[in-house]
Amino acid sequence: MPLTTPSVFPPESHVFSKFPSRRSVVHSTKGIVSCTQPLAAKCGIEVLEAGGNCADAAVAVAAGLNTTEPCSTGIGGDMFCLFYDAKTKKISAMNGSGRSGNKCTLETIRKSLGLKDGEYGKIPMASVHAVSVPGAPAGWVDTVERFGSGKVSLEQVLAPAITLGEKGFPVAEGVAYFWNKSEPQIRGASPNGSEMLKKDPSAPNGVRAPKAGEIMKNPTLAQTFRALATEGKKGFYSGRIASELVKVVQDLGGHLELDDLTHHLETGSEPVEPISLKFRGQNVANLLKDSVLGGSGGSAQDVGLELWEHPPNGQGIVALMALGIIQELEALGKIPTWGPSDFNTAPYLHAVIEALRIAFADASWFVADPNVANVPTKSLISQPYLAERAALFDASKASQVVHHGSPALQSSDTVYFAVSDAEGNAISFINSNYGGFGTCIIPKGCGFTLQNRAANFSLEKDHPNVLEPRKRPYHTIIPAAVTNLHDGSLHSVYGVMGGFMQPQGHVQVLLGQVVGQLSPQQALDAPRVCIGSGMSQGKGDRTVFVEEGMPAETVEGLKKLGHEVEVVTDMGRAQFGRGQIIRWSVDPIENIGVWSAGSDPRGDGAAYPL
Repeated sequence: MPLTTPSVFPPESHVFSKFPSRRSVVHSTKGIVSCTQPLAAKCGIEVLEAGGNCADAAVAVAAGLNTTEPCSTGIGGDMFCLFYDAKTKKISAMNGSGRSGNKCTLETIRKSLGLKDGEYGKIPMASVHAVSVPGAPAGWVDTVERFGSGKVSLEQVLAPAITLGEKGFPVAEGVAYFWNKSEPQIRGASPNGSEMLKKDPSAPNGVRAPKAGEIMKNPTLAQTFRALATEGKKGFYSGRIASELVKVVQDLGGHLELDDLTHHLETGSEPVEPISLKFRGQNVANLLKDSVLGGSGGSAQDVGLELWEHPPNGQGIVALMALGIIQELEALGKIPTWGPSDFNTAPYLHAVIEALRIAFADASWFVADPNVANVPTKSLISQPYLAERAALFDASKASQVVHHGSPALQSSDTVYFAVSDAEGNAISFINSNYGGFGTCIIPKGCGFTLQNRAANFSLEKDHPNVLEPRKRPYHTIIPAAVTNLHDGSLHSVYGVMGGFMQPQGHVQVLLGQVVGQLSPQQALDAPRVCIGSGMSQGKGDRTVFVEEGMPAETVEGLKKLGHEVEVVTDMGRAQFGRGQIIRWSVDPIENIGVWSAGSDPRGDGAAYPL
């Protein structure tokens, strides 16, 4: 008889990587799926092969990731996307985040949490009050309807993930680690925890977290996907699924009602205008001018890059502000024009860290739902304001507490993946439960957990991001895209998942390609830094987390500058996020377009060519 699956793997441990490894950039002329799970990537590849475009395939990947990596994402969470249309050279943005319930007033939630008047508090991540209306189901449908090819149906798009749920799939190593870590919360969060644990007669209550390589089935999630596939949004936001969702929330003391789901059904995902920053710093023109097709990157052309992000309530503006501050620092002569040898040195990272601190100080106050609060988005990324904020930088030492500015005076856990197709279109897509499995609360017979996104609301009445009925919170999930300034053609779609790490990852990965002159894969391989968490409520600590693998002289250099440094090792490195990049270029001899992708080694996946 053959050996059992546990024989394939060493004993479970916290060790991230036994040995140094490397990956090559993956190329294709037809399209690429770059994500954290191979089986989810296969879902997207199947849809591309059936005639779908990158948007159709992205939804297939999202559903596949919900099945194979539920510790990060799911239909019970939210989504955002940026879609690049090759024919129009236009980037479109869609906000698929859900809202708080109509009865979720500040007074009601503070009372439910037992907070006294004037007492500071936050909604706990595991609390039922952290549940907001899932935006992902509507977002998936709207992505296919608004950006899809029209050649494949939603049933075809979701079919591969449905098969995974019904027939089962081998669990990846990283997912197994986090599933096991979350097993107590899954068991205790609701009466329905067994739906997302593996059946094992020898385990307590006959279920347990699956181990690496073992087959995991989730037939109830497949049923949920089938309802969405055949009935559209109504299959989720009304009927059995909606009733079970509301029931489990109310049984646990929450305040969501069926009317809240009906409201999202009728409202749908919001088309929004993406925001951007033109980046001409760090010698980017000289770096790119000889690469412009036809040799037309002369002095008459505006050669540079434009970084595109989602507007608030997303935190993408942090990446734009930080990059803009770095650009202003260079213009003011406060930092040099760096070269590859400067990448990940202490002076380089000091500037990146300080720019991010300043940007987060503003975001922690101003980022909120622009449909409810006044968010001065344009002012925050205006050149005069960024230059003013850059004046706070001191090259010789770390800053102390940075307070938010007043831009109005100048005029407010997760999976990321990218997909491209043979037509030159690309989509930057992110879908999340927020923290791990979210609340770990499972609606009966539905096979998914409910997100804990409402934990990001402030409970301070004068804060722009204060909890109010039917409001969207400060959102951490942000897809990104980059275009070439000289003609608006696509440079790349990319992103780095991981809570408040995401804009930090966006800045570091983009600068890695510009300053470090790294390939997409190398830019993702490089060790990263992450400044203290909790930024959405302005209570972040001063710690600079540095990933294992950063040069020792860099760590010591940051300490000498006054940074409170903590080196993070092994599986703790998950906090630095997991990114994906797909670049677009053209072979100058054959005049054939080439997709080139990298995938983060911190995840279980890779980039997969069509």
